[in-house]
Amino acid sequence: MRLDATDRRILELLTANGRLSYVDIGKELNLSRVAVRERVHQLQEDGVIERFTVVINSEKVGKGVSGFFEVDCEPSSLVEVAEKLSNNPSVSSCYQMTGPSTLHMHVLVDDFVSLEKFINEELYALEGITRVESHILLRRFKSRSGLKL
Repeated sequence: MRLDATDRRILELLTANGRLSYVDIGKELNLSRVAVRERVHQLQEDGVIERFTVVINSEKVGKGVSGFFEVDCEPSSLVEVAEKLSNNPSVSSCYQMTGPSTLHMHVLVDDFVSLEKFINEELYALEGITRVESHILLRRFKSRSGLKL
């Protein structure tokens, strides 16, 4: 799908503030509320906009430890391991990657005791995992949700 300049600007505005009204977007772009609504609806129908969501600061809700894991799996176990990890409430994202590791995932937990419990009871307990490497976040400099155009 090709996006025109208006579609791109609508996406930029919604990326900056997903709660903008169609009226406010229309004022910015010199379009009617109805025209903006139709364009946003079409962007949703075409799959360009997957969903509208809220970004929550994990530290403010008690998730004080953020870890990134590189997980290697036996090829025959990859999908099963990825699905189990993806369904774990501590796992915020899980991706199959190229390179030295098979899966890359981000985990958010309350504290280091919870992290140790996750690693020992949830991660190491899965069959098919051959190697795990972890990286604990010390400080976040930039975090972005979604794609910037």
